[in-house]
Amino acid sequence: MKNSEFPDPFDKARNEKGIGKMDDQNDPVVMVLRHKDVKECAHNYSTFISGAKPGRIVVPSEVHIRDTRQIPFEVDPPVHKEYRDLLEDWFRRPFQKEYHENLSKQIDRIVEDMLGRDAVEVVTEFALPLQSRALTLLINVPFEEAETWISWGTHVFRSDDNPLDKTKANVLYDYLNQQIENATENPGEDLYSVLLNSEFQGRKLTKEEINGIMILTFAGGRDTIINMVTNTIAYLAEHPESIERLRNEPKLIHKATEELVRFFSPLTHMGRVVSQDTTVCEHAIKHNSRISLCWASANRDASVFENPDQVMLDRKQNPHVAFGWSHHQCLGAHHSRKILKILIKSITEKIQSIQILDCEEKVEHLGEFDRKVGFEKINVKFRKRQNS
Repeated sequence: MKNSEFPDPFDKARNEKGIGKMDDQNDPVVMVLRHKDVKECAHNYSTFISGAKPGRIVVPSEVHIRDTRQIPFEVDPPVHKEYRDLLEDWFRRPFQKEYHENLSKQIDRIVEDMLGRDAVEVVTEFALPLQSRALTLLINVPFEEAETWISWGTHVFRSDDNPLDKTKANVLYDYLNQQIENATENPGEDLYSVLLNSEFQGRKLTKEEINGIMILTFAGGRDTIINMVTNTIAYLAEHPESIERLRNEPKLIHKATEELVRFFSPLTHMGRVVSQDTTVCEHAIKHNSRISLCWASANRDASVFENPDQVMLDRKQNPHVAFGWSHHQCLGAHHSRKILKILIKSITEKIQSIQILDCEEKVEHLGEFDRKVGFEKINVKFRKRQNS
C-alpha cells in the first residue's frame, strides 16, 4: 500500500448500520457515518447541541483539561450567530490581496528553504512552521511570534499521550492571558485588540469570552492544517503526474484543493450532546448522551461521491463536509483553503519531484475503527525544478 493511501475504515458500518460506536473516557459516543445523516444532525442544533459542558463535544473529550467555552464553536443559535457575526469579517481577510501576497511569500520561502536539504521531516520541520507562521497573518501579530508557537509542538492544547494532562492547556492559557493584557495596555490592529474593542449584546466582550475565541483560533486549525499539509505532500510525492498536471493546468488547483481536503478529511469527527431522547438510523439515542458527526466517513459515502476512495483532482461535484456543515462551518476554512492552494502552486512552480525516505503513520483508535489520519513523522527529499 502506498504511503499516501488512506483506507476508509467506516465503509462496512456506514453501509450496513449507518452508525459506529466508541468509548471516550467512559463517555460513549455514537458515530453518525452517512453523508445525509451527518448533514441532518449538524443542521438540527436543537436536538444535537454544541452548547454543552465546555470540552464535551470534542472527541476526545476535553472536559478534564478546560472549563473555558470555545466561542462560537460551543454555542448554539441564535446566540451562535451573534458571536459569529462579530468574527466573520475578520476571518474573511484571506480573500484580501495583501493577505494573499504575504501568505504566498511565507509559503514560497519555506518551500525554497527545503530545496537544498538531503532530508526534511515534514511534520515538524515543514508543516508546523508553515501553520504557525501563517497564523501570524490570521491574528495579525508579528512574524516572530510563530517561534513561540512552534516550540509548543503539533498539539497546542492536548498532550500527545494523555488526554487528561492539563499542562499544555495551561501553557496556552497563560500565553493568551498575557497577550490580552498587552493588548489592553497597548491596543493595536491585532485580533486581541479588535476583540477588546468589540461589543456583544450592547456590552463589551468579557475576558473569558475573548479567551474562548482565541483558544479556538489557536487550537482549531493547528493539527488539522498540519495533517492537511503533510498528507498533501505525501500524495504529491507518490503521484508525480499530479504535480505535472497541476503545473500545466493551474486553474485546476481550486478543485484539487477541495478534493484533497475531502479525501484526507484532516478532522475525523466532531461531537454533539443530545438534548432529548431521539433516534439516528433507527438507533435509540438517550438524552445527555453523545453523538459524533463523522466528516471522514461522510466524505467517502459512495451514494454521494463517485469513486470515493480515489483522488480525482478534477472532481466536478464535491459536496464534502470536511470543514463542517450548517451553522458550525469552520470559521478558519478560508484561511485553510488559501494555505493549501498557495502551497500546491508553490510546489508545482519550484519542485520537480518529492521522494519519501521513511515515515510513521498516525492512527486514531476510535472504538471499532482504526483510522489513519496522517503521519507522526515523514522524511522526504524535495528535488528542485531546474528552471525554477
